[in-house]
Amino acid sequence: MANHKSSVKRTRQTEKRTAENRYHAKTTRNAIKDLRTTSKKKEAQELLPKVTAMLDKLAKQKVIHKNKAANLKSGLTKHVNSL
Repeated sequence: MANHKSSVKRTRQTEKRTAENRYHAKTTRNAIKDLRTTSKKKEAQELLPKVTAMLDKLAKQKVIHKNKAANLKSGLTKHVNSL
């Protein structure tokens, strides 16, 4: 058990942030999967900006690395253009 009030608070904050980050990361992964599995160009073009924004937000919050976000966005854009 923690010895200081501040460390107890820090533990609470960390658990809360971890849960929130996990939720956003999982939601983004599901959106990426939906985009990759779609075969209709119109749907894919509508989904792409939303997924891109989600990836940018995760990178900004440092949940994922900015280069990983860039690589995913690049691959998804190529996929949509190839439909």
